[in-house]
Amino acid sequence: MRKLAEFTIPFKGLKLGKHQFEYELDNRFFEHFEYEEFNSADVKVDLLFEKKSTMMELTFNAGGTVNVNCDLTNEPYDQPIENSLFLVIKFGDEFNNDDEDLLIIPHGEYEVNIQQYIYELVVLGVPAKRIHPGVEDGTLESDVLDKLEEHSLKNQKKRNEDDIDPRWDKLKNLLNE
Repeated sequence: MRKLAEFTIPFKGLKLGKHQFEYELDNRFFEHFEYEEFNSADVKVDLLFEKKSTMMELTFNAGGTVNVNCDLTNEPYDQPIENSLFLVIKFGDEFNNDDEDLLIIPHGEYEVNIQQYIYELVVLGVPAKRIHPGVEDGTLESDVLDKLEEHSLKNQKKRNEDDIDPRWDKLKNLLNE
């Protein structure tokens, strides 16, 4: 995967202390990862990068909206997202990103690329089950919802009861006696 230059932070030239970075994400960012779940995206990521003498602390805060399709009706809607991540970067003998909260980079490195962390931050901020707000409050008019209601269990039982020949009711009474 190609690294996006705007998400590479050259920390070698930064002074000790806190530094602020802001990123505006749209569909082009997610297309880079071949992630096609979002119809559109408008997400802002604020990064507080604190450089210390032996390590670095990164605090990511993402907020915005992504347009996704409802899992029930397939109707598109804007899903608000908000998520945060805290990451510690230390120096070691070799690269190691096994721990999700700790990144170890080799001594002598002078920059770090954070695009994967931002991608995961946003994607994991979207609920696993995406339900259109109109479905939850009953205001969404959709052909799919009408079909679901038509084929629901309640309607199935009503239809089955209506289809029974009334002559069989006498036999049901024999079982009850």
